[in-house]
Amino acid sequence: MNILYCGDRNILDGLIISILSLVKNTSRPLKIFILTMRLKGFKEVPESAIENLEKIIKAKDERHSIKLIDATDAFNSDMPRANLKTFFTPYCLLRLYADLIKELPKKILYLDTDVVALKDPYELYKMDNTEYELIGAVDYYGQHWLRTSLFEKTYLNSGVLLMNLELIRESGLLRRTRRRVAKTKMLLPDQTSLNIYSRRKKIIDRRFNEQKRETTDTVFRHFSTTFRFWPVFHTQKIKPWNIDKVHNVLKCHAFDDVLEEYLKVRKKVK
Repeated sequence: MNILYCGDRNILDGLIISILSLVKNTSRPLKIFILTMRLKGFKEVPESAIENLEKIIKAKDERHSIKLIDATDAFNSDMPRANLKTFFTPYCLLRLYADLIKELPKKILYLDTDVVALKDPYELYKMDNTEYELIGAVDYYGQHWLRTSLFEKTYLNSGVLLMNLELIRESGLLRRTRRRVAKTKMLLPDQTSLNIYSRRKKIIDRRFNEQKRETTDTVFRHFSTTFRFWPVFHTQKIKPWNIDKVHNVLKCHAFDDVLEEYLKVRKKVK
């Protein structure tokens, strides 16, 4: 399975947990790609950390591999100027440059680093995406007020996406999203732009990108920002590496074995 992550040095905790969860839940070889870049004010993902993480997963299955890719040139060639200073870091936009990275295979599963596998993701990966630029689940909150169709809930969450890079290169989907992100400031620049311009997408069940609360059939649990209305309206941000909050606030123990291993290996990686 081809897997894609993006980010700077700060993704390491989430990256370790997400990759360990993949390794635990599948018997298939993982070919993992990580896009990072050099940008003033930030630190790129260090090569030494990725080398150490690769050793850990190769000890479990020699077929696994991780490749760190410097996407600085691609980013600088088409910089998202209007959205360089938003709620998210510029590194969150790196997925929009995947079509410019020649090393990436035509079929790849993109994951945010706050996504944890609870079951074998091959069920998603093996889907026929020949006719689709993107395959993903609807955004839990965006489906209600950020609609791209009057009659259907088609606003995708961009944290789990099966991407057909060959078709995306032909259609120019990412090129058009970068153009919009460069000119128009948005709250969710990458996700919103992908939804505006993608015309060939497939909506799948939320169990492939569960953003609220996992169930017995959840494949990916995505720890995205949620909203709480009591006692006052507020946002709640709990990530997989916030272990006490995952246990005590979310009452989630679905991947405790992965967290135990994460605590053992994190110093070796970081």
